[in-house]
Amino acid sequence: MNSNELSFFMDRAIELAKAAETWGDVPVGAVIVKEGQIIAEGSNKREKDHDPVGHAEIHAIKNAAATLGTWRLSGCTLIVTLEPCVMCLGAALSARVDSLVYGAVDKKGGALSLGYSFNADEKMNHRFEARYFEVAECGEILSEFFKKRRRDKKVNE
Repeated sequence: MNSNELSFFMDRAIELAKAAETWGDVPVGAVIVKEGQIIAEGSNKREKDHDPVGHAEIHAIKNAAATLGTWRLSGCTLIVTLEPCVMCLGAALSARVDSLVYGAVDKKGGALSLGYSFNADEKMNHRFEARYFEVAECGEILSEFFKKRRRDKKVNE
């Protein structure tokens, strides 16, 4: 997938992240692409659905499995605005995606940044490439969200 294609798909993931923010969730969005087409989407819905595993990647993976009629997402790329946590990296591994691309690094919660790159571990029965495709807007959306949250907390104290 070239940079122009990735930018196009990441733009849609950013729209989904912004949607999550409207209902009070951390703004993260994800799309799953197969054969150059978006087949599934997801937004964070932990707050909205009171769901501790309601991450954007989990919703996108479940939606892709439903669309394809199989849990095996071979030939698919998961594109997400924020580096996946350990749970979401594990879900991508379990779903057998071919690759994962993320637009912002999460040094405090991202599986890869924390050293849990089991997507590339030779002991696993499936491996896939995970790569950082820096998109400034992905990080900016998150920074602004948390700045606003801290301001609102101070006002309400």
